[in-house]
Amino acid sequence: MPGVAAGAVEPRPFTLWFTGLSGAGKSTLAGESKQRLAMVGHACYVLDGDVLRTRLSSDLGFTPAHRSENVRRVAEVCRLMNDADLIVIAALISPNASDRALARGIVGAGGFVEVHLDADPAVCEQRVPQ
Repeated sequence: MPGVAAGAVEPRPFTLWFTGLSGAGKSTLAGESKQRLAMVGHACYVLDGDVLRTRLSSDLGFTPAHRSENVRRVAEVCRLMNDADLIVIAALISPNASDRALARGIVGAGGFVEVHLDADPAVCEQRVPQ
């Protein structure tokens, strides 16, 4: 890879999973993370929960079972993209710890970094378009 010193070890692809309330800044931070990783030569891709809900999971609603299935699908995509040597940045509300644990299991614990954005609910409410 250009810009990598001879003998340097390339990092193994991983999934950076941003979780938090709607309006917490997940998509914003995901985009910024992608830019910074790309600036140092890492191939990466952002999977945004809002976009995925209109494409990959357009058949799902917001019941607990549907939310779990959405997280499972996204985790499977993350794993496939990691297998293709991409760093994946996923930005999903994913409120249930059990769903995130499932995602970690699908991606692989060694390649899954979970970041919870703990934002004030009142601030999040102001940010979310009605």
